Amino acid sequence: MKKDLVTLGEALVVFSPADAGPLRFVHNFTKSIGGAEANVAIALSRLGHKAGWISRLGNDEFGRYVRYALQGEGIDLSQVTLDDNLPTGILFKEQYHNSNPNVYYYRKGAAITAMGKELINPEYIVNAKILHTTGILPALSANTKETTFEAIQIARDAGVMVSFDPNLRLKLWSEQEAKTTLLEMAKNADIIFPGLDEAEFLLGTSDIDKICEQFHEMGIKLVVIKLGKDGCIISDNSNKVRVPGFHVHRLIDTVGAGDGFAAGFLSGLVDNKPLNECGEMANGVGAMATLVRGDTEGYPTRQQLLEFIGKAKSIER
Repeated sequence: MKKDLVTLGEALVVFSPADAGPLRFVHNFTKSIGGAEANVAIALSRLGHKAGWISRLGNDEFGRYVRYALQGEGIDLSQVTLDDNLPTGILFKEQYHNSNPNVYYYRKGAAITAMGKELINPEYIVNAKILHTTGILPALSANTKETTFEAIQIARDAGVMVSFDPNLRLKLWSEQEAKTTLLEMAKNADIIFPGLDEAEFLLGTSDIDKICEQFHEMGIKLVVIKLGKDGCIISDNSNKVRVPGFHVHRLIDTVGAGDGFAAGFLSGLVDNKPLNECGEMANGVGAMATLVRGDTEGYPTRQQLLEFIGKAKSIER
């Protein structure tokens, strides 16, 4: 069956603290799933789309937990392999009295780092409408970097739309390697989802017009700049559309909001909606993600999203 979206990347088991403060004083944690690409697949699946995920997991209890969770979300895992020797990666959050937690990765030597390009089944990508990529997977190892570009090339050769979220993570690699690799990925993308800080890192400017112009000059058809609570700006090289964001009264957790944003926008694209409506859906999913603790727990169903953005009535009782 043709997928609306296929993505590849790492899923981690996330441990979130029950209390704020340094981790050395925290004794209780909740367990959940994280990982940018898996987040996008989950968000799209909840919106009613067919999503597939390509990855490697440790053949351990954490890997089984990830499979159990993603299968429960309706995501196709036929392209996921288990490694008997390498573990599934984990991540700990450290929460102070702000919305952005500190994160501590334990993913070095994880199963995903051994994911070579031989794992990629070209037919799986060719039979998708969109290939979604991020700047995280190529940062994990030489293997995953090569695999990322292999998947992108397969998609480009087949005319499959390539979606790219830079997802800059400077804890994973040097600034120079990150900039060089992310720009190369951008040049091979049809649509890009940078935050304003990421665009400035890559292009050296925070001027919206210049950012859009430079990305379009690389051959990118759609530039979607994430502005957080202020919404987003969408440029298709002919027009720019500013779509206002949604006010969130009580911000709980911003992690995963950007992935939800990308999923909301891509959902609109798959459904052939006008760009301003795609932006509205993106802003809605991104905002709803911040209302709940956890990377994916706040992602809505389609009905919940429509109610949140005012396109459907909510019946409470």
